[in-house]
Amino acid sequence: MTGLEDIAVATIVMVVLAGLAAGWVDAVVGGGGLLQLPVLLMVPGITPVQALATNKMGSVFGTATSTITYYRRVGPDLRTAIPMAVVALCGSFGGAIVATLLPAAVIKPVIVLALIGVAVFTAARPQLGRAAALRFTGQRHLLTALAIGLIIGFYDGVLGPGTGTFLVISLVAMLGYDFLQASAKAKIVNLATNLGAIAFFLPSGHILVGLGLILGLSNMVGGYLGARMAVRQGAGFIRIVFLCVVSVLIAKLGWDLFVEWTA
Repeated sequence: MTGLEDIAVATIVMVVLAGLAAGWVDAVVGGGGLLQLPVLLMVPGITPVQALATNKMGSVFGTATSTITYYRRVGPDLRTAIPMAVVALCGSFGGAIVATLLPAAVIKPVIVLALIGVAVFTAARPQLGRAAALRFTGQRHLLTALAIGLIIGFYDGVLGPGTGTFLVISLVAMLGYDFLQASAKAKIVNLATNLGAIAFFLPSGHILVGLGLILGLSNMVGGYLGARMAVRQGAGFIRIVFLCVVSVLIAKLGWDLFVEWTA
């Protein structure tokens, strides 16, 4: 197992910088794993599952920080967010188990196609998410939220990158929240998915705890700054960052697929 004493200082610095940037991006619109995972995979001797597990540990600190910041400043409705978070935690735990068995290459093509659809859909509807216009009420609203939480929670446990992004666009497009409210609720759910994955990865020994703590501290700083900026700038700013993050996710995952298929 790789320990901190085995990791070069330059690599640790890169992990810290990636954690800061990922915390900021995650707090605004999700997708911070896009920055963290590639850097973690550069750590000598680390396995893909260890990188995924350690990424979860680092992310949970930043997500918790941005969740608290959003809650204090936006006040999201917990009647939807908490049940959604509970089923997402269960889905993420199940996904983490599958992650140790299923090659990521099986899932990546589907995710790239989904992201392309999300980008086109969002870009073609400039008013989407600028103002709240809830599509359902009562039980139908809750059941839709629970389905979103379970499916995306499972994905977060299996693979991870883009989880917050998928949560935000699902809450905007399927339930009718504005981008700010969607981001606030997504943080609560994403915190639960991270905890669900950690509940499996930590006892099974896949997490590099020392590196995860370093990543977590830098993630906290980025998460706090990102959440404050998102609240201050509002839904329009979040929409722009959202489209940028989705575009980068498509490019990154698409390039990974190209490399794998041409190797």
